[in-house]
Amino acid sequence: MVSVEHVAHKLLTYLPYVLVLIDMRFEGVKCGREGSVDHHMEMGKKLLAAGQLADALSHFHAAVDGDSKNYLAYYRRATVYLAMGKSKSALPDLSRVIELKPDFTSARLQRGNLLLKQGMLDEAEDDFRKVLKVHPTDNEATEAQNQLIKSDEIQRLVAEARHSYNSKDYAGAAALFDAIIETCVWDVTSREMRAECFIQMGEMGKAISDLKVSSKLRNDNTQAFYQLSTIYYNMGDHEMSLNEVRECLKLDPDHKQCFSHYKRVKKLNKQILSAEELIQEQRYEEAVSKFEAVMKTEPNVPHFIMLANERICHALTHGQQQPDRAIKVCGQVLQSDPHNVDALKNRAEAYIQNEQYEEAIRDYQSASEHSENDRQIQEGLDKAQRLLKQSKKRDYYKILGVKRTAQKKEIIKAYRKLAQQWHPDNFQDPEEKKAAEKKFIDIAQAKEVLTDPEMRTKFDHGEDPMDPESQQVHRGGHQFHNFNPFGSGNFHFKFNFN
Repeated sequence: MVSVEHVAHKLLTYLPYVLVLIDMRFEGVKCGREGSVDHHMEMGKKLLAAGQLADALSHFHAAVDGDSKNYLAYYRRATVYLAMGKSKSALPDLSRVIELKPDFTSARLQRGNLLLKQGMLDEAEDDFRKVLKVHPTDNEATEAQNQLIKSDEIQRLVAEARHSYNSKDYAGAAALFDAIIETCVWDVTSREMRAECFIQMGEMGKAISDLKVSSKLRNDNTQAFYQLSTIYYNMGDHEMSLNEVRECLKLDPDHKQCFSHYKRVKKLNKQILSAEELIQEQRYEEAVSKFEAVMKTEPNVPHFIMLANERICHALTHGQQQPDRAIKVCGQVLQSDPHNVDALKNRAEAYIQNEQYEEAIRDYQSASEHSENDRQIQEGLDKAQRLLKQSKKRDYYKILGVKRTAQKKEIIKAYRKLAQQWHPDNFQDPEEKKAAEKKFIDIAQAKEVLTDPEMRTKFDHGEDPMDPESQQVHRGGHQFHNFNPFGSGNFHFKFNFN
């Protein structure tokens, strides 16, 4: 039996050899890891040179993971980030390089340039000065010196811009911020202050542009989204306003200003979309009521009042029931916007419905001046001109005393009343009987035309089916040029009023 002492003696005898083997294996692993990092660095450099940025980035990620103290790996990765336009990602890597190797002037110079673009002027100047103290190359020294001079000038411009801004000289401040942002392109504060200048100056498009950039430069910029939403709202763009305020709530669901504004915009947006659906369905009276509700919901934003009136003008015109009101509402739109082509076309159509043909012609002519080659305008103008010419001859609607929108029942009712009144049998005097006969024929012709859909359509388009000078109109193979309700030869004045 082997004793414990014997086993212990053997282990002690071979222990130095075991330790040597373990140490050799560890060294092999270490060498393998270093080789792997070198491989990733080399591959990353080749891919970067070839412009394959995403693949290069993957290798530099692996190199950083393999050796967290390899400053060159961080530097190369920052270089790729910059080439990809991801300066936010490059900045921490450059800072890590400087932490690991404070005298690495290229990294410090690049970081200084990024800080300058972000408007972090003091931090940028600190980097540029340190570059000059660490024996840089001639090119690096020249660049650092030039950037220092530029930063000093921007410091001066910032002070002047803020003074002008605080003095409410918004035009002067905006011009100074222009010069600042030309260099400090990622300076959120300068962009936001310039946006406010533009808002005060009424240049909303420029303000929107700056705020959109600001919302991207700062990850949690709820204020930019809120401002964008309110600007769009006041401009009458309810859909864009809703989109921007939703972006604010994505960042902060409990944001009080954004949530309150969201409820307001959502209600108005729903009303407008619902009203537009009613117009599409030709439910014009309901659409008018819905747009009137829009004006009650938001009475203080002129753009929404204008939008509502413009659509009410459209609905009333197409509803063809209230031409007088349509003319009035369209007129309100045109008072604020005299060149509104849609309002001009709609009012012109309402004038036609109201038999005010000369006014309709003027509106169509005005609309054509601001919208060339619009087929609808030309067709409407032709129609108004034909109807004006026609109105100076014989107007069957006027003969029966009905509106152009009258239904068949109204036309027959008016015809019966007038036919009974003007029937020649009611008159004994030969002259009066002759005049009544002529009047009676006109009444009968009016009824014949306006109760026949085909002839009424022709008449509405400026052609008189009963006029011998007009193109011959056929109905059921019969001509209507010599229409005579009494027939030919001797007749007795009996008439069927159906």
